[in-house]
Amino acid sequence: MKVSFISLIEVSPLYKRLKIIAVITTVMMIFVQIGGALVTKTESGEGCGTSWPLCHGQLIPSEWPIDTIIEIAHRGVSGIAIILVLIFCYMAWKQMSHKKETRFLIYMSIGFILAQALIGAAAVVWGQNDFALAAHFGISLISFSSVFLLTLLVFEIDQKFDARRLRIHSFLRNQIFYVTIYIYFVIYTGALVRHTGSELACTVWPHCQPGRIIPINFFEWVQMSHRLFAGILIIWLIFIVIHVFRHYSQYRVLIYGWGAIGIMILLQALTGALMIFTQVNLIIALLHALFITLTFAVLCYYIMLITRAR
Repeated sequence: MKVSFISLIEVSPLYKRLKIIAVITTVMMIFVQIGGALVTKTESGEGCGTSWPLCHGQLIPSEWPIDTIIEIAHRGVSGIAIILVLIFCYMAWKQMSHKKETRFLIYMSIGFILAQALIGAAAVVWGQNDFALAAHFGISLISFSSVFLLTLLVFEIDQKFDARRLRIHSFLRNQIFYVTIYIYFVIYTGALVRHTGSELACTVWPHCQPGRIIPINFFEWVQMSHRLFAGILIIWLIFIVIHVFRHYSQYRVLIYGWGAIGIMILLQALTGALMIFTQVNLIIALLHALFITLTFAVLCYYIMLITRAR
């Protein structure tokens, strides 16, 4: 009886360890994303002064205020994540380099997590303007998505169906491609809202101020621009979800994934509005960052998928 190479590696102890490392690394990368948002929301970026990798010039600081604890914790989680990504990529290279996407995702995972760490260190030591700091979240987003996609490859999710039998027409292909680019831009505007301190520049929702829609200063323009771009994104994604449910109901991988995207983008909108009503509640703000991170990662998976489909 003929046994495939995939079947052999899936039952091997080494491949089982790879799956475990993949899950742990992905979860740790989520903590890195949330930790970065936590540092920004609590303004803990200067919790260790301008010292890196030391804290206030010390290996163990003499004082432990809350901003120092948050900054050190984020650095520690990020350091562990870098080690896990390196281990994960090495194991993936050794055991599944036969898959065409593996090497590309390994390069992306390592390259972007190192770039993320270096940009974070530069922001501590030299400082950066708000527009450059907003790009930091985008770098970390690509880093997480690369690890996430590599994990999906490990678990062979696409082996539950023959991707070559998927018939995805050019309309949906183009929609997925362009909305992924657009959501990255929207994410940047959201990060800019955080780094410029514009979360509460507009005190009501969906208007900016009671009885006034048009912004009158820089911070209000940042906030309302993000709301406008996010509103377009929500409508666009809901349109794609409806299209997929109407025309691709025979493909569970599309129905389940786009159903999840629809739910997450609505939760994203809800948490965005609740941030205004709750005066930027910390838990809601972190959930806001989490939902958009997962949405972007799933969209990246579909871009990988349409490269295999007809």
